[in-house]
Amino acid sequence: MGRSRLTPEREAELYSAVLALLREVGYDALTMDAVAARTRASKATLYRQWQGKPELVARALDHYKPVRVADIDTGSLRGDLQAMVARDDDCRMEQDSALIRGLARAAHDNPDLHRALRELLIGPEISGLDAMLARAVDRGEIPADRPALGFVPHMLIGAFVARQLIEDRPADRAFLADYIDAVVLPALGV
Repeated sequence: MGRSRLTPEREAELYSAVLALLREVGYDALTMDAVAARTRASKATLYRQWQGKPELVARALDHYKPVRVADIDTGSLRGDLQAMVARDDDCRMEQDSALIRGLARAAHDNPDLHRALRELLIGPEISGLDAMLARAVDRGEIPADRPALGFVPHMLIGAFVARQLIEDRPADRAFLADYIDAVVLPALGV
């Protein structure tokens, strides 16, 4: 696709509008017509840049991620995991938590959205987390055969989602930092 036709500023403006609309109406009610109207862009421009709504939503989420796991390397696993949490703010985490819950439900019913999220957002983050864990193994922080290694993404996502379900409060930085120290690191033997 000819993604280079938009300036980075215009692309950021479009992504911002997509996320605002997602928060307002949810994934199912979000339309390319609504994005076009909100951003004063033509639908042809949107479809020329993105294959459709699933890709546009996934790229918008990716664009506004506060941290890319692949960019973190503090020299220790605990430092890396704590850095992941510290780079976000609690207000944004609360907004993102609601957005992610809505998208998880939509992805369950929409295979194209699920595929776009896995390919463009989840896959690269899991690859970054795998590299982070491999560095910890190479440094001798974690034994290579530690059973919990394969479950770190599940533990982290679980913490993010479960707090809302169990305590009716969104996960915040303090909760996630404590969870890493009390659950993730001990499971890894750190």
